[in-house]
Amino acid sequence: MKKAVYPGSFDPVTYGHIDVIKRSAEIFDELIVAVVDNKMKTPLFSVEERVKMLEEVVKDYPNVRLDSFSGLFTDYTKANNIHVSVRGLRAITDFEYELQIAQTNKILSDGQLETMFLTTSLQYSYLSSSAVREIAMYNGDLSKCVPDFVKENLDRKFGRL
Repeated sequence: MKKAVYPGSFDPVTYGHIDVIKRSAEIFDELIVAVVDNKMKTPLFSVEERVKMLEEVVKDYPNVRLDSFSGLFTDYTKANNIHVSVRGLRAITDFEYELQIAQTNKILSDGQLETMFLTTSLQYSYLSSSAVREIAMYNGDLSKCVPDFVKENLDRKFGRL
């Protein structure tokens, strides 16, 4: 059985993330979408809130399950016997950053963790969670960025519901 993990902050989940989840779920027998509790960042949504939004995203994918973790990603993958990490790439700048992370993870995992890069579908190549948060802050149109239930969560966070 081929198993992979798609780690991320998902703060919030976007159509770009959903695209990578869908495509990865078609490649792997089991895909774990793992929400990172990164102590170096100040997220808009709690880990629990991000997992709850992702539950709605993955409900129709029987081979996708959700998890969360903090600490080193390679410790998480070792503890869960995972040897493939999925990462989405939007632009060449993403590649430089993600390549460095992939190489570091390969070293920290004693060569046991491979990283598979999926280029984001063109219609989502402009999307980032930080851009979505900014658009939401100013009550901009999010219809091309996130599903309605994510927009509702953003509206709640910004006091509009």
